[in-house]
Amino acid sequence: MLNLPFKLAFKYFRSNKGGIFSFTSFLAVSGLSIGVASLIIVMSVMNGFEKELQNRILGVVPHAVIYSDEPINNYESLITDIKQNKNVLEAVPYISFQALATHESASKGISINGIDVESENRVSILPNHVIYGSLNDLNKDNSIIIGSWLASYLGVFVGDNINITTSDIKSSIIGSYPKSVMLKVVGIFELRAEIDQSLALISHDLAQKFKSLNNETLSIRIKTSDLFLADKIAYESIPDNTGYISSSWKETHGTLFEAIQFEKLLIGLMLFLIVGVASILVLSTIVMTVKSKEREVGILKTIGANNNQLVMIFFFQGLMVSMIGLIFGLLIGLLITFNLNNFIYLLESLLQRNLLEAYFINYFPYYVDYSQILFICSLSFIFSVISSLLPALRVIKLNPIEILRHE
Repeated sequence: MLNLPFKLAFKYFRSNKGGIFSFTSFLAVSGLSIGVASLIIVMSVMNGFEKELQNRILGVVPHAVIYSDEPINNYESLITDIKQNKNVLEAVPYISFQALATHESASKGISINGIDVESENRVSILPNHVIYGSLNDLNKDNSIIIGSWLASYLGVFVGDNINITTSDIKSSIIGSYPKSVMLKVVGIFELRAEIDQSLALISHDLAQKFKSLNNETLSIRIKTSDLFLADKIAYESIPDNTGYISSSWKETHGTLFEAIQFEKLLIGLMLFLIVGVASILVLSTIVMTVKSKEREVGILKTIGANNNQLVMIFFFQGLMVSMIGLIFGLLIGLLITFNLNNFIYLLESLLQRNLLEAYFINYFPYYVDYSQILFICSLSFIFSVISSLLPALRVIKLNPIEILRHE
């Protein structure tokens, strides 16, 4: 039953002059291929930028912190209790405060993190991005590690001294004034992100001196097994009846990633309009074929072809256009995505300029989400099938007597 419709569909799909595609089929296949390929490339690149930003920022920012209104005594035992939660990968003492960094005539407000030097590589990627000096140098007295942008702004390098002024008040016989300490720069890190201009690291022991703490800390930093459940994991990790409070990265950087998700949604919707236009090309191809083949349809009806067979002829033609367009789009999209940086390097060499110098990375990251690609292809296929079926149903309304009477 389907043999005749398939053969006729293949005949109408091809050019009358013996080519692989007819002109209208070629346009429909090209439009669908471009639409699907564009969706795959753009969404893969946006996924890559999101993951890169996630790794560079959330790899440094605490997943969650547990704190209270008062300094935490016996924090070692609290850390032991927190680690009882199997979803907590690491827990370390953590002190964070705001300060003013000054060198000569330049000054900048910064955030200072007092870290456990020995444990930092287990909770942060920052030790892997120290380009000058070493994180272990923080064990030296009055030492600090700063970001590359901040170092450039202040005009300092490893070995130079910067003045750190905090809002804590120091009292003496001559009066009260903000606490100010001269620290030596022992390292510079570079993440090529906003953190480079606002973050500095000191040892937890030095941070305790800044905040006038003895064997106490201000908070416990935890690393969780699931970044997006960090708030729930932190809350569940707090021992009962202790009065501690938890907060996660969602409160400090959540809006950034929500903006990225919203931007991905908008761009995805706009690119799906390309697929919609390609589906209209498929629809117009079938409409034109039905119109041009009315005489053949009339003859087929008079010799006994039923409506189902006639509909399947043009539906199969649209199906061929859709499948070939999807396959070409998928192959082109993956091919360009996997070789995207090669294309960028070629374009940069032709233009003699760095196209990514203004961004936090100097290459195009990509992440191919195959479930996302499956969704793109499935939705595009559904659009195309609907666009093929609607005009194919027109043959049911054709009257063979009216058609052949005018021949």
